[in-house]
Amino acid sequence: AHVELFEGQRAAGEALVNAVKAEEFKPYLLDGVTGAGKTETYFEAVAQAIKQNKQVLILLPEIALSNAFISRFKERFGCMPALWHSSITPAKRRMTWRGVAMGQTKVVVGARSALFLPFKDLGLIIVDEEHDASYKQEEGVIYNARDMAIVRAHLEKSPIALVSATPSLETVHNVETGRFERLVLPSRFGGASLPDIHIVDLKADKPERQAFLSPVVIEAVREAIDNGTQALLYLNRRGYAPLTVCRTCGHRYECARCTAWLVEHRRSQKLHCHHCGYMMPIPEKCTECDDTDSLAPCGPGVERIHEEIQMHFPDARLAVLSSDTAQDNDALRKALDDIINHECDIIIGTQILAKGHHFPHLSCVGVVDADLGLHGGDLRAAERSYQMLHQVAGRAGREKGNRGSVYLQSYNPQSRVIEALASGDRDLFLETESQEREMAHMPPFSRLVAVIVKSQDEGKMQDFAKQLAMSAPHHEKLQTYGPAPAPIYRIRGFYRTRFLVHADKSVDVQAVVKGWLSSIKCPTSIKIQIDVDPQSFL
Repeated sequence: AHVELFEGQRAAGEALVNAVKAEEFKPYLLDGVTGAGKTETYFEAVAQAIKQNKQVLILLPEIALSNAFISRFKERFGCMPALWHSSITPAKRRMTWRGVAMGQTKVVVGARSALFLPFKDLGLIIVDEEHDASYKQEEGVIYNARDMAIVRAHLEKSPIALVSATPSLETVHNVETGRFERLVLPSRFGGASLPDIHIVDLKADKPERQAFLSPVVIEAVREAIDNGTQALLYLNRRGYAPLTVCRTCGHRYECARCTAWLVEHRRSQKLHCHHCGYMMPIPEKCTECDDTDSLAPCGPGVERIHEEIQMHFPDARLAVLSSDTAQDNDALRKALDDIINHECDIIIGTQILAKGHHFPHLSCVGVVDADLGLHGGDLRAAERSYQMLHQVAGRAGREKGNRGSVYLQSYNPQSRVIEALASGDRDLFLETESQEREMAHMPPFSRLVAVIVKSQDEGKMQDFAKQLAMSAPHHEKLQTYGPAPAPIYRIRGFYRTRFLVHADKSVDVQAVVKGWLSSIKCPTSIKIQIDVDPQSFL
C-alpha cells in the first residue's frame, strides 16, 4: 500500500530515492520531530532499492521497536522483512544468514549485530534512532554500530540515512562540518500538533507523604481518563524500590559481587542486583540487627508507582511495562497491542515505551522523575536525558484532534535540560551543549579512549595499574588521566580501575594506546579492556 506523503516528506523522500539510484556512498541525517513520519519517508528509499534488486539493512536500537515497526513495514510492502536479533532461534538465524548471503533476502531489520551479515548487494543502510546508546556494544568486541554502519556503507558504495528526532551531538557536528547532508521534516504528520509541556516543581507541588506523584499529575491523569483517552507514567527504574534500608540500624542491602544496592521486586518477592543478576529473598528480619518489620523501601520503581496509581484510580485498567514484565517478544507485542487497542487506561513504564511507538489514544504523559539521569560523571548526561525525555514526550497526542500534554516532575526545574524541553527549542539546547563541549575540548571536538584494568585480585590490579601509570603517554596534544577507581568499583566479583586518554583529533590515538599497552607484560590474572570513544563512564 503506497502512502501519500506530505510536502516536507516528499522532498526528503526524493533526495533518498535519488541517492539509492546513484549507487554511491552518501551519508544523510533524516531529522524530524517525533511523529513527523520519518519511517514513511525512508520507506520510499527502501522501495527504490528493492525495485533496483538491491538489499537493504534497517538497524533499530532495541528489538522492542521492531514489533510496531514490522506491522508498519507489512502495511507498506505487503510482506515481512527478515529479522536479526538475540531472541531469534538458531534455525531462523541460519535461514536468514543464508538468504542474505545468496541475495534472496532483500530487507533485514535488526539490532546492531545485523551489520555483520554477509550482504551480497547492499544498496541502502538506515540507522533508526541513531542517537541511541544501545548501538554501542560494551562487551567482547567493542564497537559503535552507528559508526560502523557508516564504514560499511562506504565500503559498499551505498547511501546511508541516520534517522532521529533528537540527533546526537556527533551527528550534528558532522552535518555542520559538511560531512553529512541534513534532510528536515519540520512538522508532525497528518496535521497532529506537538504536545504542551508543563514543568511541575516538586518543591512547590509536593506529593503526599510516602508518595511520588504530585497532585497536578494525578489531576492530569484523571482528566485524560474522563475524556476517554490514555495516560502514560514514565520512570526508568525497574522493580519496586531502588534501595532497601533497615529503619532500626540503618543497614543497606548491597550486592555480594558488585558495588551496587539491591533493588526490591514485589513480583518475585526478592531483592535483585541489576548488574550481575544476583538475587536473595526479602528477609523477614534485618540480617544485621535481627529486628523484624524494620526494612523500608526507599525511592520509587515502576511497581511502586503502580501501587500509588491503584489507590487513586481503583477502577482504571492498568498496565506495567518494563523488561521484567515483557520478558520475550510475544509478551511485549501483546502488551503494546493492548495499549494501541485501548484495552488499558493508564500505562506505567520504563524506557521500553519511550521510542518509536505510535499510541493513537494517548494524550497525557507524566514523567515521574525528570532529574533521573542528570547526575553522575557522564560526559553525555544532559544530552542523553534530553533525548530520552523528548522521546517520551513525543508519545503524546500523535493523532489529529488529540492534543497531548506532558508533565515533567522535577526538583530542579531551572536545569538546562528541563528548560530546553519546556521551550521546545531543541536546536538552542544542542548549540549550548556543543559550545560547552568545545570549551572543555571534549568529543566531538576531541577523542577519548578508556582503558579499564580489572581483576578478581584487588591488590594485583592496583599494582599493575600503578605500573601502567608510570609509562602512560603524555605530550602537548595528548593527556592520560588516572588510574582512578571505576564509579562501579566491583562488578561480578571483578575490581576495576580506569584510565582516560584525551587527545586532539589530529592524533592517531589508537596507535598511541596500542604502543603504551604493548610495552608492559600483562599478568594472566588481569584483564585490560580498551574502549575507543566510550559511551559509558561507569
